Amino acid sequence: MAVLTSSGRNSAVSQHAIRNRSLTWAVDTSNHYPGAIPVGDVAERLFFWDAIKVPVLAQFPADIETMTGLDAEGRPVMAQQMPGMVAVARSDTRQVFKVFSDGYEPHQYREWLLEAVSNILGDTLVVTSAGLLRHGGQAWVEVSVPETLHDGRTGFGYRPNLLAATSLDGSLATTYGRTVTATVCDNTMAIALGQARGQQVKIRHSRYSGLRIEQARQALSLVEETADEFTDTLRHLSSTTVTDRQWFAFLDAWHPMPEEAGRARTIATRVREELVEMYRHDVRASTWQGTAFGVVQAVNTWAHHKQPVKGASRAERNQEGAISGRFDKLDASVVSTLEKVLTS
Repeated sequence: MAVLTSSGRNSAVSQHAIRNRSLTWAVDTSNHYPGAIPVGDVAERLFFWDAIKVPVLAQFPADIETMTGLDAEGRPVMAQQMPGMVAVARSDTRQVFKVFSDGYEPHQYREWLLEAVSNILGDTLVVTSAGLLRHGGQAWVEVSVPETLHDGRTGFGYRPNLLAATSLDGSLATTYGRTVTATVCDNTMAIALGQARGQQVKIRHSRYSGLRIEQARQALSLVEETADEFTDTLRHLSSTTVTDRQWFAFLDAWHPMPEEAGRARTIATRVREELVEMYRHDVRASTWQGTAFGVVQAVNTWAHHKQPVKGASRAERNQEGAISGRFDKLDASVVSTLEKVLTS
């Protein structure tokens, strides 16, 4: 199953799911694909516009002789271009994403996302997800193996991915990273849990950045190593015993309970109760209860599906977390905290 999705004007519905449900486009065309997403569809339905650089103008009060136009209240003004500054906007809607210095170079989505991943597509890799966030300010293309992989020793199903993402609003460098999707909960997880670095290549939006795209293409060729690395990590964590006493010691370290009554204590109590429920009774984590992997699954699943979200839909926040590496850092922090508990 594969999905195209957009949080901007192309979609008539919000992002309630990225991969597991069928959404409907404003033009009554389903964005649900039973198999791989054709590269041409991504270009035609998502990346059909360009990022353009336009001058930034400042308006000053003027008289009839010096005016270049009228302001919103009908008063004469003179427009003056601001040196060293440009605005980056969509070519179709003219929506301005952000004002930058003139050294900023927008990375076109078709070139830096689609063309970059197209070179490695074939029988073993397909486009499984692509979309826009922030009305086009962020974009990603995910490449995966066609079928879910299963580790017979732990019973865990997962899919290794290569995630290419970038932005036009200054929120992201162009990033090419390796991730794993846990199919039992649709969570994004780190490859080597406990190691948040070394899984991404980031390229800044500068006028010289085009010289490094070959480096990015090389990084995208590593998906075959992803499955082996993740399986090794999965088996190691699944074979590491965590007793009930150590689980609650982890909770004390991960989310301490404030001594004084009040809002902070109320929030901490709720979060800890939700984590305990996840760890003991939710099949997405309880299957591995009593192991280090069960702890990682509980916190990761809580962050994806329970943690409060503000200013966007949960699906949007989860996708932003995947492309920014936030979930990699989360998993690394969980493992680091748990290791300290287990060795104390």
